[in-house]
Amino acid sequence: MAKTLLGIDIGTESLKLMLISGTQIKKTAIAPMPRNLVQNGAITSKETLAELIRTTMKTHDIRCRQAAVSMNSRAIFVRRVTMPLMNEAQLLYNLPYEFRDYITGELEQYVFDYAMITTPEALAQQEQNVQANPDAEQRYTMDLLAVAVSAELMESLRETIRMAGMKLVKAAPVVNSLLPLIDRLNSIQQPAVKEYAVLDLGSSSVRLYMFRETEYMTSRVIETGLSALEEMIAEAYHVDTHLAHTYLLNNHENCQYHEACMELYQQIAVEVMRVLNFYLFSNRDSELHDVWVYGGGAAIVPLMEALRGQLDAVLHSAAELYGQTIADEENAAFVQAYGITQD
Repeated sequence: MAKTLLGIDIGTESLKLMLISGTQIKKTAIAPMPRNLVQNGAITSKETLAELIRTTMKTHDIRCRQAAVSMNSRAIFVRRVTMPLMNEAQLLYNLPYEFRDYITGELEQYVFDYAMITTPEALAQQEQNVQANPDAEQRYTMDLLAVAVSAELMESLRETIRMAGMKLVKAAPVVNSLLPLIDRLNSIQQPAVKEYAVLDLGSSSVRLYMFRETEYMTSRVIETGLSALEEMIAEAYHVDTHLAHTYLLNNHENCQYHEACMELYQQIAVEVMRVLNFYLFSNRDSELHDVWVYGGGAAIVPLMEALRGQLDAVLHSAAELYGQTIADEENAAFVQAYGITQD
């Protein structure tokens, strides 16, 4: 029997819920987030968020007891690291020290986890190489996707889900939500695409994730997000930012094409281009030519036009990440909520 999970994506501007049975989408729901309920990925009121989740589930007749949450916070750190081969106990002891130059506060304030990138086959190949060249200076190594998460954030999230009437069975960073979808897309691409970039045009920031086949490579954050557009529209139309958000979504009086907004689109597009160019420069053998786009900005036509004008890459809708059998443009915004439910 297929496992039923509620995938949850807690964004700055919206809450996205997707009820999944196995790989099948059963129901979706989206609700606006109260302003400042999430700040830099931190939940400012567990009670308010829990009530919002409960209310949204009731409104859309969603029933589920187990939740999986895609986490996007400045209190989460994701690194691809290479370490000497060691057992699990040794790894869990040494892993925190891989983050000592990245996190603030004491290591004891974080919880750490990892996923193996190096396959058993690759380890076996290393052993063969050592046996074939016993005099060479070689050592066994393993590549990991390592994660450090604030313990306070994890406890806050677990308590929020409990108050919403569910049990938190899975919580992971955005990259872990995308990896199963990249793996699936990689298996159906004909001819095979070797590299993928996934672009999240979000409210507080723009994030770009790079993958090679089914392996996570790196990610970059551009601090300018759609909230900057709302501020420009608020100033141009003499309204508050809450109303400016509605104006932006509905292109009120063609506000998406306001001169100030058009300049910001170009700024964002140039920043994304620079990130891609730096990745290509750092990986000379790269064949990255495709970018899958989601987030609120994917619905803003002039922003997408600016990106197409600047990037030497083909832009795709993130709906393709669901797979050919369930691809649906309306579900593109739920990529993280769907991906976090997949193994």
